[in-house]
Amino acid sequence: MKSLYRRYRPIKLEDVVGQDQVITPLANAIKDGKISHAYLFIGPRGCGKTSVARIFAHEVNNFKYEIEDNYVDIIEIDGASNRGIDNIRELREKVAIAPTEGKYKVYIIDEVHMLTKEAFNALLKTLEEPPRHVIFIMATTDAYKVPVTITSRAQTYTFKLADEATMFGHLKKICEKENIKIADDALKIVVKRGGGSFRDSLSLLDQISTLSEGEITKALVVSAMGLPEDEKIGELLDSVSGGDVVKITTLLKGLLSSGIKAETLAEEMISEILNNPKPELLSLLAKLPEVKAPYAEARLLVAMCGVVSGAARPTITQAISKPQVSTHTEPASTTIREFGKAAPQPSTESTHHDTALDAVAPSDRKNTASEPAVTSGAMATTTTFNWNVFVEDVMRLNDGIAAQLKSVDFEVNGGTLDIYPNKKIVKTILSRENNKRILVEAAKGLRVEVHEVEDNPNRKNDTLISKMSAIMGGEVQNDGGESPF
Repeated sequence: MKSLYRRYRPIKLEDVVGQDQVITPLANAIKDGKISHAYLFIGPRGCGKTSVARIFAHEVNNFKYEIEDNYVDIIEIDGASNRGIDNIRELREKVAIAPTEGKYKVYIIDEVHMLTKEAFNALLKTLEEPPRHVIFIMATTDAYKVPVTITSRAQTYTFKLADEATMFGHLKKICEKENIKIADDALKIVVKRGGGSFRDSLSLLDQISTLSEGEITKALVVSAMGLPEDEKIGELLDSVSGGDVVKITTLLKGLLSSGIKAETLAEEMISEILNNPKPELLSLLAKLPEVKAPYAEARLLVAMCGVVSGAARPTITQAISKPQVSTHTEPASTTIREFGKAAPQPSTESTHHDTALDAVAPSDRKNTASEPAVTSGAMATTTTFNWNVFVEDVMRLNDGIAAQLKSVDFEVNGGTLDIYPNKKIVKTILSRENNKRILVEAAKGLRVEVHEVEDNPNRKNDTLISKMSAIMGGEVQNDGGESPF
C-alpha cells in the first residue's frame, strides 16, 4: 500500500496546495501558449518543486498524469548523481532529437545546484541556443549555488513552506478521507513537527495513524514521537532565566532518562524561544544549534548552565557598547572576569615575525614601559577596557606584535589582562621581555600575563564536555545507543 504522501501527491496544477504564487502564472502560461524554454524552481525540501515540475511537463504535452507513468518525452535527471560534464554533454547530444509523443521534450533536473562548474558551462550553451521543442525545468534547494549565468536565462519561481493554518486544513481533509480519527491538538503537533513541508507532514501523519483504533490524542502523539511536554520545555527555559542550575540539571536528567533525545529538546527550545523571545534567552538560542553528536546531552547541559553562569556579569561587548564613566578609581582587588575572543584586526603589509621575535630595543620606541610591573591605585576594568583600542595602541608601537594578537583569546580579571595564545609561536613572541613591555604600555595600567597554549579556556572546552558527560552518567554512545543519562 502506498504511503500517504505518495497517494496524495497532486497530479494537476489545481490540486497543488499553498503555492498560488507559482501555480497561477504557470497555468496562465499554458493557457496562453507562452511557454518558456527554461524554468528554475527554488525552495526548501518537501514543498512541491518536483511534483509541480512533473505536472507542468505533462500538461504542456497534454499527457494524462499518473504517478507511475513513464513518457519518453519527460526525462528526469538527478543532479547529485549525474553532475559531471560528460553527463551534460550526453544530454546536449540528445536534445536535438525531436519529441516522440508530445509537443515538447521536457528535461527535469532535480538538485541542479550539485552540477560541477564544467557541467554548468556545458549546460549554459544549450540554454543560450535551445531547440524549440525542448523545455528545461531545474529544481534546487540551494539557489545561491546556481550560477547567475544559468538563473538569468530561466524563469524563476520561488516555492515556500506551507503556513500552519494551510497545512492543518490540508491534513484535516486527508484524515477525513482516510478515516483517521485524531484530536485537533494532536494534529497541530504533526503540523508543527512537519515544519511546513507537505512530504514530512504526511509522513508523520502516516506514522501515527495506527496509534489507536479510537481517537488519537495529544498524549499518544507526544509519547510516540518522543517529544517533551510543552510545560516541561517552559520549565526548562524558566530555570535558565531564573539561574537555577540545580533545577536545570534535575529536569534535564528526567527528560533524557525518559527517552527524549537531547537534539529534540534543543529543537523544541529553539522553537519556543523564537515564538516567545526573551532577552535573557537569546544567548542560549545562539548555543542550542551546537547540540549534536557526539556528546549531545553534555553539550546541551553545558549550553544551558553556561548561560546561567555568564548571566550575572557584563560581557565585553556590553562594556564596550555601554561604557560606564567612573568618577573614582577602582581598587586593585576588584574582581571582574570576562573571557573574550580577539576580533580580527586589519592586516598589515608584513607581519614582521623577525622583528617581533627579536623584540624592539627600548631606545627604538618612545614611552616604552621599563618593566611589566604590577600597578596599584587606578586600575582598568571590563567597564573601561576596550580590546580594539588596546590592539590599535600596540600597532602604533609595533605592528608585528599587533599582528600576533589576531591569534589569541583574552580575559580581563580585575586588574589583569590575561592573554591566551592559540599557537606556541605566538606565546614565544609575546612573552619576550621587550615585546611584553609594549603590551603593558598599551594596556594602560593593567598587569599583562601571557599564558601557555594549554591554559586557553577555549581549548579546554571539548575536555569539559567529555568530563561533563562522564559525570552525568557515563560513556556517550555516538551510534544512537542508550543515553548516558
